[in-house]
Amino acid sequence: MTIDHEGPEPLYQQLADLLRAQIKSGELPPNRPIPTEQRLMQMHELGRDTVRRAVGILRDEGLLITVKARGTFVVDRSQEGVPDRRGEG
Repeated sequence: MTIDHEGPEPLYQQLADLLRAQIKSGELPPNRPIPTEQRLMQMHELGRDTVRRAVGILRDEGLLITVKARGTFVVDRSQEGVPDRRGEG
């Protein structure tokens, strides 16, 4: 899947779809960072606002989480519903 710069679908939506597919396929694995904004801009020839909007969509969907000064990471959805055991014992 590539970004179609001439197509009718908004570029941010195309990038969100691409990243979502990479997350679902495991190409972007849980608990690992996605490429930086700068790298996504270079890879897909997109502007910063377009990349930020796409990442924001996936963050709103619960697929990504941004950690200040660390980056944006794929959420580990396999842990949903599993009790938090930290601090027990």
